[in-house]
Amino acid sequence: MQLLIITNNPERASFRQRIGVYLDLMARDGIQCEVAVLPKGMFARAKLFKRAAEFDCVFLHKKLLNIADAWLLRKYARRIIFNYDDAIMFSYKNPERKSRSRLVPFGRTVRLSDMSLVGSEYLADRGRPFSNNIKVLSLGLNVSEYFIEGISRDDDKIRLVWVGSESTLGYLEDIKPALEKIGQKFTNVVLRIVGDTFFDLDNMPVEKLKWQKNKLGDYLTSSDIGLAPLPDNNFTQGKCSFKVLEYSSAQLPVVASPVGTNGEHVVDGQTGFIVSNEQQWVGKISQLIEDDDLRRQMGKDGRVHAQKHDVSVIGQQLCSIIKNCIDTDK
Repeated sequence: MQLLIITNNPERASFRQRIGVYLDLMARDGIQCEVAVLPKGMFARAKLFKRAAEFDCVFLHKKLLNIADAWLLRKYARRIIFNYDDAIMFSYKNPERKSRSRLVPFGRTVRLSDMSLVGSEYLADRGRPFSNNIKVLSLGLNVSEYFIEGISRDDDKIRLVWVGSESTLGYLEDIKPALEKIGQKFTNVVLRIVGDTFFDLDNMPVEKLKWQKNKLGDYLTSSDIGLAPLPDNNFTQGKCSFKVLEYSSAQLPVVASPVGTNGEHVVDGQTGFIVSNEQQWVGKISQLIEDDDLRRQMGKDGRVHAQKHDVSVIGQQLCSIIKNCIDTDK
């Protein structure tokens, strides 16, 4: 089977997490993939879309199509799978405002596709008014990359860790008041930020670590508690909790907001805690700081949960979904 994958940027985390990590597995399962970056020029796009006829299926990653692109792609593609694992029908800057510039092309793209593949039921519900063929597939990750055996600790600090980008740092800043109270309460606690931009706290030291794929396992394994705060809005409800799976893979208990798929990937009271306000953030983080055995047990239980989302498991499900879509009506 030949699959043409069309994306805006194969270097972005969303592509790596949703597609890139499975390319080798798909090849071994008989799905040969070609990744194409969607050109900006109209004629270059038309040329790419005409090539779609050479493939069994087009896998369109998080791209909303205008009328011309939609017509051309549908004309030449045998089958189309539209993949999205974010609430791309909303603006992340103004999530509560209905944007025709997003909603209209979103509906158009879902409608023309033979199937849409999404990361959560929330995202599936956004597409169901336009299609009755929506499949939900969780994000997957290579669990073995996140827990590094034999890492030694040279101090007695408790490290709260958050991983993210500049665009999501504000989610962590939202719980600054709770972190400041934790810093006032405990003298041995450090906030570790792994990303590309950072901030400081008045009452707690902050470790600022540049995100590096080959270092992330070290950074997480040598931490103690994973943080996954999210505000509650139309855009964040579509978040698929990849960082929660990363924390759990590293055997960290997780404290998270009840938004997106956090509630699916954090088993409250078993692999971490779901918290809704400042008092709960302070209370549950404090409980984990004070109880070494609880941290260890929750971390172990979290890793068991994460293993259900290993690339070997999710990748096989992805291959089956793609093959079933291609084989339909043959």
